[in-house]
Amino acid sequence: MKSILIIGLGRFGSHICMILHDMGHEILVVDTSEERVQKMLPYATNGLVADSTDKSFLESLGIPNFDICLVTIGDDFQSSMETAALLKDLGAKLVVSRASRGIHEKLLRRCGADVTVYPEKQTAFLTALRYGSDSLFEYFIISKDYAVCEVAIPQAWIGKTVGDLNIRKNYHINILALKKGEELTAEITPQTVFTEDHTILILGKKETLEQFY
Repeated sequence: MKSILIIGLGRFGSHICMILHDMGHEILVVDTSEERVQKMLPYATNGLVADSTDKSFLESLGIPNFDICLVTIGDDFQSSMETAALLKDLGAKLVVSRASRGIHEKLLRRCGADVTVYPEKQTAFLTALRYGSDSLFEYFIISKDYAVCEVAIPQAWIGKTVGDLNIRKNYHINILALKKGEELTAEITPQTVFTEDHTILILGKKETLEQFY
C-alpha cells in the first residue's frame, strides 16, 4: 500500500483516485472545490478543500511522507506549475504532473515534476494505432524507447516454429506470450509453432514493432 496525494479532482484526477482506491492505496485528495472533494470522499482516506499554491498549507500535509504526489490540475496551468515546484521544494519523493499541451510538459519538468503525463495525446496515439491497423490489438508503452504490443501472426510465420524463424536475431524482438481467445501461453520455446488462430505479445523498440502492424 502506498501513501498518495492527489491535487486536482477534475475527470482525470477523479478517475485516478477511484482506480487507486480499488488498488488499496491510502489517498489524500485536495481541490479548491468542496463539491469535488465531497464526491471523492468514498474513494479517499481523507479530503481537503484548499489552494495547492499555498505553501503553508502544503507544509502542513507532511509532503515527504507521501510516496507519490499527483498534480492532476487540468484547467489552471499556472497553479499546476506552482504546485509542482512547491512539492519538490518541500521534499516530495515523486511528483507526477498532468500536462494539457506539449509545451506544458517541458515547463512542468523545469518546475520540478519528475514525470509528466499528457492524457489527450497518449489516448489519441493509442486510439489511432489500435483502430488504424487491422493486425494490432493492444499496445503498451513501457519506456521512452520500448513497447509491448499484441498483433496477429504474420502470414509468413504460420506453421513455422520460433526456432525456424530465429526470431530474436532476424526480427530483434522478444516474444512474451501467445494468445488463443482467452487462453495465454507464456512458455515459449524454439519448438513453439505459430498457428493462424494465435495472436502474439511482443516486446521491442517502438520503431521495430512498426513492421508488425
